[in-house]
Amino acid sequence: MAHTYTNCLIHYVFSTKYREPHLNSELRSRIWPFIGGIAREKGFRTIEVGGHTDHVHALIILPTTITVAKAVQLMKGGSSKFVHQTFPSVQGFAWQEGYGAFTIGASAIEQTVAYIRGQEEHHRRHTFEEEYIAFLDRNGVAYDPRYVFD
Repeated sequence: MAHTYTNCLIHYVFSTKYREPHLNSELRSRIWPFIGGIAREKGFRTIEVGGHTDHVHALIILPTTITVAKAVQLMKGGSSKFVHQTFPSVQGFAWQEGYGAFTIGASAIEQTVAYIRGQEEHHRRHTFEEEYIAFLDRNGVAYDPRYVFD
């Protein structure tokens, strides 16, 4: 083939360290667009970024030149620096070391965007821990429950 065509859609989920509720509404209103800016600057694209007080969901389109791990490293590293510089009163802010990254098909974009936008409502009924375990189970990820939330 003469050209390379991809549509690598990844739904990332990552939490604050110890799932501390550092992401208040003011911080969320600033950090979601900032993560989108990181993506543009680094050569990938966000479709939707959102989450709740203790975690982020980001639906990303990755180019062939950026790995799943590199994209999340860039998002977490850049946004952590932003929080420390812009919100110095948020003492102890950090992201949890791990993350989830789940592929979706193009036909699931609208559903995934709606899910990300509906985080406030979703977390009135479910904890982040319940949500994350459900993601692992639905995606057939093998895990030891003792080590998921270290």
